[in-house]
Amino acid sequence: MSNILETDGERLLVAVRDLLAAKGLASTQEILERMAITDAASPGQGARMVAKAWVDPDYREIMLADGTVAAGALGIPMRGAPPLGVLENTPELHHLVVCTLCSCYPRAVLGYPPFWYKSAAYRARAVRDPRGLLAEWGTVLPEGMRLRIVDSTAEYRWMVLPMRPAGTEGWTEEQLAAIVREGDMIGVTVPKLG
Repeated sequence: MSNILETDGERLLVAVRDLLAAKGLASTQEILERMAITDAASPGQGARMVAKAWVDPDYREIMLADGTVAAGALGIPMRGAPPLGVLENTPELHHLVVCTLCSCYPRAVLGYPPFWYKSAAYRARAVRDPRGLLAEWGTVLPEGMRLRIVDSTAEYRWMVLPMRPAGTEGWTEEQLAAIVREGDMIGVTVPKLG
């Protein structure tokens, strides 16, 4: 019988969904819509935001002032998510995002956090030895560049607006988005060509 739920987790999920609907807190349709939004979230959403900011100065200003509004402007649903802050990397300043307590992450724009982001080793090294951590990712910051570690929390989530790589002048937003990786938006890596 294919309709039989196989695990306790599946049975619990259905029971909670049914209870929410019975109490009038959320309809089954609302829950299914929220699940679809969660499933659609991926680093590609954040990459679209970065690419748009690289080519559109007005959008860049909005993104840096309020990441939640910037996400919404691109049709990325943020309802129910903590506010999103965006940190701009510059030739003088590089940002690295970490959640020192657990794994707070801007899921609406970056999807589920990668396994390493949640690890105790990453969280500790990001604070204790951030330059060493970055070097392990192949990111060696120029001498004199400041490094700012930013704690993502349950109340406020962060992502990085990396610097646009040289040699991408005249590229479309789609081409630019294709070179932006998840690590670039956390600050462990920087966008590169090829």
